[in-house]
Amino acid sequence: MAKVLIIGAGGVSRVVTKKCAMNSDVFSDITLASRTKSKCDLIAKEIKDALHVEVKTAQVDADHIDELVALIKSVKPDLVMNIALPYQDLTIMDACAACGVDYLDTANYEHPDTAKFEYKEQWARDDKFKKAGIMGLLGSGFDPGVTNVFCAYANQYLFDEIHYIDILDCNAGDHGYPFATNFNPEINLREVSANGRYWQRDENEKREWIETKPLEIKMVWDYPEVGKKDSYLMYHEEMESLSKNIKGLKRIRFFMTFGQSYLTHMKCLENVGILRIDEVEVDGVKVVPLHLLKELLPDPAGLGARTVGKTNIGCVIEGIKDGIKKKIYIYNVCDHQACYRETGAQAVSYTTGVPAMIGAKMILEKEWSGKGVFNMENFDAKPFMEELSKQGLPWKISDID
Repeated sequence: MAKVLIIGAGGVSRVVTKKCAMNSDVFSDITLASRTKSKCDLIAKEIKDALHVEVKTAQVDADHIDELVALIKSVKPDLVMNIALPYQDLTIMDACAACGVDYLDTANYEHPDTAKFEYKEQWARDDKFKKAGIMGLLGSGFDPGVTNVFCAYANQYLFDEIHYIDILDCNAGDHGYPFATNFNPEINLREVSANGRYWQRDENEKREWIETKPLEIKMVWDYPEVGKKDSYLMYHEEMESLSKNIKGLKRIRFFMTFGQSYLTHMKCLENVGILRIDEVEVDGVKVVPLHLLKELLPDPAGLGARTVGKTNIGCVIEGIKDGIKKKIYIYNVCDHQACYRETGAQAVSYTTGVPAMIGAKMILEKEWSGKGVFNMENFDAKPFMEELSKQGLPWKISDID
């Protein structure tokens, strides 16, 4: 029986809050807070009507540590779940350290003015968390999150050595719009339009990041229950921690699928400067073009009712077991409409929100514990894998010849 404070009220938060309410034996007291309290109130009402579980709501601007500290001291939670924007990771972490409360998020820190995301500034808070006697769990979404746990499970139980990892993210859903993003448009478009990167260790043991042009490298992968899809190499944050924590690794890459319509629209917008994150002046008013585009595009939180199709996200892992080469694909398939019927959100929000709840459950039930800042692969993967199947994200393993 534990008290949690959830910060953020978008599509992922809707899933997180509802799944916490569905596990009320663990999450006995839930407070949902956001800059816009009315969004929290709407989610709370949905949960009250459907599950007869009370969710308290509050207003907070997560950009301001003093507001966060005041809220945390008022609520007195056992855990703060950061389901807000990655820009706010550091302020929420610092507020948790000041209050001595455990912390969890779903994505690593990204600076608002720089299209770059990395764990460096969050890892730098490890000593602060240790001194405060608290735990910080980073990246408890799907990718990062479940993909880290898939790799940890393979490393701990299926292989003697892992040499190659390809993380594959396929969203074959159709929302019917000419152009829309399935999570925060600003974060999505900054990620996709950035240069790609992958990590490798060569025969001389040199460890290095190889940078590529945006979407320069493409492969076609036959995704179970979905089919063959064009998949493009990108940089994604879980590679940063996995390249450190999976010993013996020789290469790790990340691929994501995109339809031609999405790519054509994005390239056109980029060519005319709409993806810029610096200010431009329009009729005497300064605006950030990407912020304007975000306001014009459909709200990802509202896509659930109209999105059909499936997601398939997993890891191709190659290595050695008992002296023999072994290669597997470990993955989850989600149906958008099934997710919507359960939580009112499409599968992209669902696959991020459910693992956030499971990560919180691991902390609150002391399955995972420690003082400092941790990534998902730092713990025993088995209890998390068991919860995935119980909580709506069953996984499969296929051998690859």
